Amino acid sequence: MDREKDIISRINEKFPHMSKGHKAIAAFILEHYDQAAFMTAARLGQQLHVSESTVVRFASGIGYSGYPQMQAELAARVTSRLNAVERVGVKYAGRSQSEVIESVLAGDMDNIRSTTESLDAAAFDTAVDILLQAKTVYVVGIRSCAPLAEFLSFYLNMIRGGIVLLKTTSLSEVLEQMLRVGDQDAVVGISFPRYSMRTLKALEFANDRNARVITITDSVHSPMCLYSSCNLFAASDMVSIVDSLVAPLSVINALVVALCLKQPQTVRDSLESLEGVWNNYQISEQDEIDRIDEDSLFSLPGKRRLPESG
Repeated sequence: MDREKDIISRINEKFPHMSKGHKAIAAFILEHYDQAAFMTAARLGQQLHVSESTVVRFASGIGYSGYPQMQAELAARVTSRLNAVERVGVKYAGRSQSEVIESVLAGDMDNIRSTTESLDAAAFDTAVDILLQAKTVYVVGIRSCAPLAEFLSFYLNMIRGGIVLLKTTSLSEVLEQMLRVGDQDAVVGISFPRYSMRTLKALEFANDRNARVITITDSVHSPMCLYSSCNLFAASDMVSIVDSLVAPLSVINALVVALCLKQPQTVRDSLESLEGVWNNYQISEQDEIDRIDEDSLFSLPGKRRLPESG
């Protein structure tokens, strides 16, 4: 195995063929490498209810001379992460608030530019076709990716229906919600560092059921690519304690627009139906207001117009 490969690449390469115990170790490392870096093999095994020898074999199985060498790389990743936090202080030290926002927005624009230059047009077209043809589309995004999953689900539901947003805090509930997924369905998995093993497991389950799998992630080195039919890559790097999700949101926006252009009549019918619903129920709900003025404010349900003075 190429010694230059980092631990994420090594895990990705071996993951599909790992035993249940080794997959549990891989899952923990991907989501909690900062904790694993300071655990002995025995402590990591205890944490995951596997033997110390299983942990040692895992390290050897992904190409390390032993557990200490793997642990050293994990420690290096933690140090790199800490250095990233230090770089934030160096980059923004002494800057005004307006300069900070200009720098952050410039970074977001760089990510969008990079994504535009590298996005695979064929993979994008395939993703659009999969989303149109699937009987049911499941969308999963955990932690910081949850807003992206909700945004995509909201607009997919307006366009075509048959959308299931997997929104839960446990892997068992994710798989319960995917119980009926089959070869006529599609699953969209959204994940960026740190990668979510719940999302990865959902994609593995979908792949085992012969569903079409689409990923929205950061690179070919992402573990999300292990079980996907097509991958949409979006840059998320930024000198910050969090990654930028502006480019991924732009990719999702592009998917929504492309889907609308593929079946404009369906979208038009859906919007007209929604408009009728809004018109019928807006009087009692008043959930959205275009603008606020005195007349609209005091005409809300439960509000009484104040008597005029004098």
